[in-house]
Amino acid sequence: MKLPGYYSSGQFARMADVSVRTIRYYDRQNILKPSYVSPGGARFYTDSDLARLQQILLLKYLGFSLDEIREMTIADADYHFMLSALKLQKKLVQDRIEQMSLVEQAITDTAQAIEHQHNIDWSRMLQLIHLTGMEKSMAGQYKDASNLSARIRLHSLYSQNPQSWFSWVYDQCRITPSMNILEIGCGSGKLWTENREKLPDDIRICLSDLSEGMIRDARRSLGQDDPRFSFSSFDCHSIPFPDQSFDLVIANHVLFYCEDIPRVCREVSRVLRPEGRFVCSAYSSRHMMEISRLVQEFDSHIVLSADRLYERFGLENGEKILSPVFRQIRLSSYPDMLLVTQPEPLIEYILSCHGNQNQYLTSRYGEFRSFVEKKTRKGFKITKDAGIFTCTKKIF
Repeated sequence: MKLPGYYSSGQFARMADVSVRTIRYYDRQNILKPSYVSPGGARFYTDSDLARLQQILLLKYLGFSLDEIREMTIADADYHFMLSALKLQKKLVQDRIEQMSLVEQAITDTAQAIEHQHNIDWSRMLQLIHLTGMEKSMAGQYKDASNLSARIRLHSLYSQNPQSWFSWVYDQCRITPSMNILEIGCGSGKLWTENREKLPDDIRICLSDLSEGMIRDARRSLGQDDPRFSFSSFDCHSIPFPDQSFDLVIANHVLFYCEDIPRVCREVSRVLRPEGRFVCSAYSSRHMMEISRLVQEFDSHIVLSADRLYERFGLENGEKILSPVFRQIRLSSYPDMLLVTQPEPLIEYILSCHGNQNQYLTSRYGEFRSFVEKKTRKGFKITKDAGIFTCTKKIF
C-alpha cells in the first residue's frame, strides 16, 4: 500500500543509512515509534520521524545511553524544537571536541614521560582517567543547557516589558569603572552578552558556575579575547577567593538552589569589600502560577517542581534571610507578564521543569499539544512576579 508522505520501514532505513533492524530496535525501545501502523502491522514513517532519528543518531554517537536519549528527544518536528535541539547538539559536539583535545594532550604528555623517564607518571595517568570519564557528566550538562535555553526563550518571546530581564538586572547592578565583579551561577553568560556594549573598559568580571558545561557555554558566548572576563567553576558554598576581593557579587536566580543559603550569604559577605554590594534575584509564590494550573488541568498527577523554590528564598522571605549579614536591603520589582500565543515555546518550558511532567507528557505529546494550542489561541496570560534584592555588606 502506498501512502502519500509516508515511507515503509525499508525506505526509511535506506534514507537514514541505517538497517531496518535498527529502526525496529528503536521502535521496541519506545524511542522512535512509526507515525502510522497499518491494520496488517506494516510500519510507516514520515519526514518528521527522520528529523527525530537525526537527533537520536547524533546523541548516540556522542555517547548517550538510550534512556538518556529517550528523555532528551520528543516526537515533534516543529522548527522551534528542531532549531533549539540542533543548537544544543552543536554545543555538545563542541564539548566533545574540547574533551578529546584534552585527552589527546594527556596521552601525548603521558607517552613522552614514559619515553624519556622510562617510568609511568601516575598523576598523569590519573588525569587521563578523569578526562576520559568526562562524558558521564555530559548528559546532565545537556539538560542544564536545554532547560535554561527553554526558560530564557519563553520570556524573550512573550514578555510584555520592552526592557528585557537581563537589561533590567544590569541596571540594578549600577556598574561603574574599575569595579571587580563576581557572578555566581552565571549560566550561559546571558547577563553579559546582552549588556556587553554598556560595560566599562577597565572592569574585571569573574563568571562562575557549579556546572563546567555552563562555564564552557559562557566562555564560547563571550570569547577568550576580552580581558575583562575570567571564568571559574566552583561551589558557591566555598568561594575560592580571598577576603574583600570584590566590589559587587551577583546571584541571578541562584540562591534558592543552594543547600545552605546562610552559608552562601556569609561567603558572599566575606569576599565583598567594605561597602561592597550583593545583588540577588528571586520570585514570589505568584510567579508563573498559571503554568502549574495548566498542567494540573491536563493531568492532576503532574507536579512541575518538587520544591517550592520561593519558600527557600523568595520575594516574601528574602530580606529576612539576607539581614543577618547584609544591611540597606532594598527590593526592586520587575514589572512584567507573559502573553503566550504559540504552544511550542510554552510546552518546551514545561518540559524543562524539575518535576515529574515528562513521565506523563512525552507519551501523550500530541494530545497535550492540542490542549495547549487551544489555551494559547487567543493569548495565554502568565503572571510574572520577580525582583532584585540589593544590599550592602555589614561591618561587624
